[in-house]
Parts: sequence; structure tokens; C-alpha cells
Amino acid sequence: MRLTICLTAAIVLAASSTPLLAKASQEPAFQLNSTTWTYTHKKDKVIESIDANGDYIAQTIGGKHLDHGTAVMKDGKACFTSKMDKDGEVCWTAPKSESKIGHSFVTTSDKGEKLKVTRVKYKTLKMPG
Repeated sequence: MRLTICLTAAIVLAASSTPLLAKASQEPAFQLNSTTWTYTHKKDKVIESIDANGDYIAQTIGGKHLDHGTAVMKDGKACFTSKMDKDGEVCWTAPKSESKIGHSFVTTSDKGEKLKVTRVKYKTLKMPG
């Protein structure tokens, strides 16, 4: 009898947790590729785009090139490696789910720097030529 009760409880528990797992897996994870962001850094109003391959370009709103390199998601953080300096990879906190266009959040770097970033409609940026 005890075995029947335990098996029944296990089946009920497994059946009730399946919808919860399905719901959690439907929540889109935060991703960088094919996104564009705006923020203010050292008095510069910046627009930064990350293309589908994970390459980023940052420039002022006026078009002055500031930085470029690669971006990846790693351990729930957005990590950037500039091709213009020797700082190496710098990682920033990220929300757990996708940020919609027009939404902002405050991100913090591994070095403690904070930025308020806003997602905007994707815009292809080009390297200065």
C-alpha cells in the first residue's frame, strides 16, 4: 500500500511540474546578437550595435567611431572584447530575459562601473572608411 501511495504521489508531482518547466523554457533568454543600444558614457551619447555574428561597433550619436570588437553572452553576462585597447574582456550584468525595444536597465561591469542602457531598433553600423 505504501508503495502505491508513493508512486501515485510521484506521478502527480511529475505531472504538475511539467507545465511549470514548459512555461520557464518559453521565457526568452537575454541575447546580444542583432541588437542596438544607446547609453551615455563619459558625456558621449553612444549608439552601439551588435551584429548577428557578435561583432560590435560603438559610435557617438553624431557618428564619431569610439570602439569595436566582439561580444558574447557568458555566464549570464554580456562580455565585450575591444579590438582598440588591451583591456581584455569586460563583462556587464544582463537581465535574465530579452529586453524589448524601448526598455532600459542599469548594467554593472565587473569593475563596478554602472551604465543605464536602452534597447532601440536594430541599426547596422559601419566601420569608418
